[in-house]
Amino acid sequence: MQSPLFNYTEQQSQDRYTVQNPQLLRVSLTGHEDILARKGAMVAYQGLMEFDGEYQSHGQRRARASTGEGLDLMRCSGQGTVYLANLAQYVHVVDVDHDGMTVDSAYVLALDSSLHTEVIAVDSQYGISGTGKYQLNISGSGKVALMTSGQPLMLQVTPDKYVNADADAIVAWSSSLRVQMQAQTHSSGVMRRRGDTGEGWELSFLGQGFALVQPSEVLPPQSAQIGQGLAAQFGMGQQGSHAQNQNNAWN
Repeated sequence: MQSPLFNYTEQQSQDRYTVQNPQLLRVSLTGHEDILARKGAMVAYQGLMEFDGEYQSHGQRRARASTGEGLDLMRCSGQGTVYLANLAQYVHVVDVDHDGMTVDSAYVLALDSSLHTEVIAVDSQYGISGTGKYQLNISGSGKVALMTSGQPLMLQVTPDKYVNADADAIVAWSSSLRVQMQAQTHSSGVMRRRGDTGEGWELSFLGQGFALVQPSEVLPPQSAQIGQGLAAQFGMGQQGSHAQNQNNAWN
């Protein structure tokens, strides 16, 4: 059999995490370490592999129930190679160091099991109940595989150059950054999007680090859900009006 498809053979690498192609991650396991991956993300594997639903502590379950933020994980272990993907999104491998990384959990494909995760809150500058945004803080030393809808933009944040990003487009940022959620330039307009521009909630980043933005303001359809409260009405992350629109389009 002959076909141009044979140009897409397995990538050979000594690294544990290898981007097989822009939308597919290859992870090699030797039996000594395992990884945590998004449930349902496995598309193929070779060798003696096991996939188990990851146990969540009572505190993690409670945080997930109250914030909606968290990861539905499976533990991948054994000896062999596993291939992971999610809705053909672009895959990026990041080394997490002592500075840590904060990320929307909807964009996490896999991570080292040695890393620590914790749900944190980003508050609105107006202190309005229900307009805060919850994110996942990842700390420790290890690797995380992130996903983006399209090729992303990495923005450097410095003390003399802060960055603003749409709350529906931001993927991750350095945990050391100071973050503020804001809406209108004046508080009287906080209940509506900026005039007729279609722009709404945004995050402002100050300090020294990075902010990763994707060229899309909606989450994958399996994560889109109709939220409640002000945050849901005015477009913010996985419970925003953008996500609702996409969810309706896929139904």
